[in-house]
Amino acid sequence: MYEKTEQNELSGDDGCQLLMKSIIIELRETPQLDFYDGDLDLTQMNYTEFFQNIVGVKYGIILICTNQQKARKIIMEAYKLNMMELGEYIFFNFEMYNDAEYPMEPWFESNDTAENNEIARAAYRSMFTFTPLMHTNFDMVKNQSNRGSIYIDGLYDGMMLYSQALNSSLLNKYRFGDMREGVKGYEIFENMIGVSYSGRHGTERTNCNGQRINHFALLNVNETGQYETVAIYDASKKKISNWNVKWPSGDEIPSDTPKCGYDKSLCPQVDPVSVLALSLVSVLCLGIVLIGGIAYRHFKFKKEIHSLAWKINYDDIVVPEMPRFSFQSAFSMRKASLLALEGISIAGELYGKEGFVIYKSQKAYMKRYKNIKMELNKCHLKELKAMHDLSNENVVKFYGGCFEDPRHNCVLYEYCSKGTLYDVIHDENIRLNDLSFRISLLMDIVRGMLYLHSSSLKSHGTLSSTHCLVDNRFSVKISDYGLRSLENYADDNNSQDDTHHSYWKSLLWTAPELLRAPRERGTQQGDIYSFSIIMHEIVTGKEPFYLEEDNNISVREIVENVRKGSSSNNNGELLRPSLESAQCDDEVAQLMRKCWNEDPGDRPNFTNIKNRLKTMNKDCDGNFVNNLLQRMEQYANNLEVLVEERTVDYMEEKRRCEEVLYQLLPKSVAQQLITGHEVQAENFDSVTIYFSDIVGFTTLAAQSTPFELVEFLNDLYTCFDSIIENFDVYKVETIGDAYMVVSGLPERNGNNHAREIARMSLAMLDEVRKFKIKHRPNDQLRLRIGLHSGPCAAGVVGLKMPRYCLFGDTVCTASRMESTGEPSKIHVSHVTKAILDYFNTFDLVCRGKVEMKGKGTMVTYWLVGEKSREQQFPLKKSSSDPDFLNRPNSIKDIRNVADLEIHDDGPSVPLLSSHDASHV
Repeated sequence: MYEKTEQNELSGDDGCQLLMKSIIIELRETPQLDFYDGDLDLTQMNYTEFFQNIVGVKYGIILICTNQQKARKIIMEAYKLNMMELGEYIFFNFEMYNDAEYPMEPWFESNDTAENNEIARAAYRSMFTFTPLMHTNFDMVKNQSNRGSIYIDGLYDGMMLYSQALNSSLLNKYRFGDMREGVKGYEIFENMIGVSYSGRHGTERTNCNGQRINHFALLNVNETGQYETVAIYDASKKKISNWNVKWPSGDEIPSDTPKCGYDKSLCPQVDPVSVLALSLVSVLCLGIVLIGGIAYRHFKFKKEIHSLAWKINYDDIVVPEMPRFSFQSAFSMRKASLLALEGISIAGELYGKEGFVIYKSQKAYMKRYKNIKMELNKCHLKELKAMHDLSNENVVKFYGGCFEDPRHNCVLYEYCSKGTLYDVIHDENIRLNDLSFRISLLMDIVRGMLYLHSSSLKSHGTLSSTHCLVDNRFSVKISDYGLRSLENYADDNNSQDDTHHSYWKSLLWTAPELLRAPRERGTQQGDIYSFSIIMHEIVTGKEPFYLEEDNNISVREIVENVRKGSSSNNNGELLRPSLESAQCDDEVAQLMRKCWNEDPGDRPNFTNIKNRLKTMNKDCDGNFVNNLLQRMEQYANNLEVLVEERTVDYMEEKRRCEEVLYQLLPKSVAQQLITGHEVQAENFDSVTIYFSDIVGFTTLAAQSTPFELVEFLNDLYTCFDSIIENFDVYKVETIGDAYMVVSGLPERNGNNHAREIARMSLAMLDEVRKFKIKHRPNDQLRLRIGLHSGPCAAGVVGLKMPRYCLFGDTVCTASRMESTGEPSKIHVSHVTKAILDYFNTFDLVCRGKVEMKGKGTMVTYWLVGEKSREQQFPLKKSSSDPDFLNRPNSIKDIRNVADLEIHDDGPSVPLLSSHDASHV
């Protein structure tokens, strides 16, 4: 039996597949031999189905070729089917290299249960393994960083053999002085026959065909559960030696066909038939139930592990940004607004908190890991599942982790706003003089540790006041538990640096027996010692491991003295925190001394500690919130004033942000973004677009420094911005020396958009004539201005630094009007001129026909100025439309005026039509 997809290493094939193919060829050439080609991929069966339906009671010898993990699983499935009970089934595994965790005990896996390990150990008694003889040196195999590969070994040995043969051939040529013809292929091959060379695993030899001579061993697990060499095959002599095979069925060589079979269906019937049948049915049913229960439990647990219930999507995480007066992006503004609508406050002290994020409308703490690809194995998945299943009011909730993108490797925990217990103890605004307050904090820690000790984690390992968090209800919650398998990926450069002060300070809570065994992952008794140090902090209000007499001793010296124990000083006393100045009862001090006892066996467990704490404070139920609410009533008025002040500050900050936003986007568009609505692109039937640029800007830029150029553009555009505030226009953007303004959007203004742009253009042209360039006061600034009216579309583009952009043919035509204009003149299209004629207040001069790129020939005009009120006169009525003046906002009227201005020799283009509007 084999799987073609098993251990793919090169071009879809590996050593096992090639070996099994060779065996099948040999079996086919052997007469009168019944065998079955068990390709599991082709039969689409799992191991149990294959054993039941194919092997059954017909075959007694099963040949496999796979790695240790697969071989272990195969024989465990066979064992569960009782195939090893009578020793009638024998498994032979061709093992290319030993990749077991413990090479001498292939049945053992540290990540598996003790029950499964015992099953595997018993099943391996029926497994015989063929392996290279060199791999029987199990100590060498265990110490190898890379257990090996058939391809790597073969490639290495082949290259070493070829190099040795080539060197020998070149040396022979050199000795006989015949180097002109070079080395022939057959000469190299002759030096490969019957030689010794240095291979990857030692000295190797070749036979008369130039093939590597290898020796193989047959291994079997003995009664002690360790591999034993039961036979050796000498490939050079083709002989078997050291034969010491002990078959599972006894001294008798097993038959190729089972006598009874795994289900005992071939066993001879014994009278009375009814009793035997009943017994057989009972045993069979019990076996099925047992196997089914084990399989169900196994697959259920496996399904829960691979369901990845702890997996989170990084897109669901929102990292709040510090509010600033300058607007960054509409998208971040929108996220902040949405969080405010969901009732999540991210103002005040939450800003600047390292790791503070929002996850699915909940405040959370994010712990980051190194930006490397993390391959999660079974151990990691089991630990993550166990972490996700924990739920207790005194244990920080583990939301899950994200390990798909190396840039976002992180885990999320419940967020506790008050920080660590260490911060609370050393906060000058919080007094721990009250006994009920101290007991409530200690009781919270005890409840959390009791839950952890009864869970699958068994212990914490690094319990300290910095790993106890305090929420807004002043409840203490245990954090930083579990995930020991991911410690190597932690993004903390100082956690393992023994030259850093924080490293030694973190060891002040560590039990002495754990200091002497640094590889120990933590014990329950070690957590009791850590609790005693925390208890001393709460009672005294001092730093961890406070020593009143020897207050000059360094943190590192304290840790070293605790590790050495009684041998740290001459009088043989143990170094422990000082209790001389501690204002506490003798009962509290006695409990601390018991908890930090040098002998772990003499320390009480958390159940006893809980009972002792209850007797110390009978008047308090251990819930600090109920006591705290009574004491907080006197601060209610001050709290209301503080909330009011914070609200005023928030509204003022909100007003400033909105003002900045209104400077970047139209007010109507900005309000949609603030409320969280998506801004839809919109068509506008008629707008007027203004384009201008500075004549000779390229020359001016070449003769100016970057700072002078920036200052000049800033002064000019500040001047322009002050002008457009007096008109119903919207500044679209500035690109270099180009300035773009539009009227008629996003708020429609009828036909007034052309008049607003025209008046603004005249005002800008007049202001430019008086504008002085600071670093070139003698140069006269000149503008080239182009105007055009027509339909266009507009919408917000982008999430970061969003821009309100215009699209359509009208934009391109307005740009052409500017580029084909002349300095210090306002170039107007015939469409805009037709709308301006409606107001009868502007002086326009026909320029004539102008060739426009992509537009052909157009009749354009110069806007000279605007008439004074004395010069204005009413527009005459058209004979074709006597009600012209009565309908000043009619699109039809504008179209008629435009048609009158288009000369007969030019193309007749209406000002606005349904086709133009829909074609944008």
